[in-house]
Amino acid sequence: MAFIGIGNELNGDDAVGAAVVRALARRLANRPHFLCLVGGTAPENTTGALRPFLPDWVLLIDAVDAGREPGEILWADWRAADGLSASTHTLPPTLLARYLTGEFGCGVGLLGVQPYAIAFGQAMSPIVRRAARRLADGLARFFIH
Repeated sequence: MAFIGIGNELNGDDAVGAAVVRALARRLANRPHFLCLVGGTAPENTTGALRPFLPDWVLLIDAVDAGREPGEILWADWRAADGLSASTHTLPPTLLARYLTGEFGCGVGLLGVQPYAIAFGQAMSPIVRRAARRLADGLARFFIH
């Protein structure tokens, strides 16, 4: 299983994907069957690290504007995610997911966190920071046990 955090860490709540993946990396550090990567604004650049790992699943984690309450965590179908992403990354999640499924034959999921504010130079909002902690804790508990 590989986790890829997506988003611009300089744009407030857009940093949520990286925050979740960094927290997961600490919790899963001694578990070689997990790979945690921060993809930032160019998550396609993580594919080189994925190649030798050969993941069976890749979970993309991103700020997703789905018109929900800030901090809400949602599972999004990556096939329909082009209009959802709030991130400033270079490729839409659908193109990355299509590439991953074709290249590695793996499953791909997209977990999103509804942002409160995405503005350059801002820190993550407290509500999204709490959501990032909840998401990282929940994923770690699920995959460790």
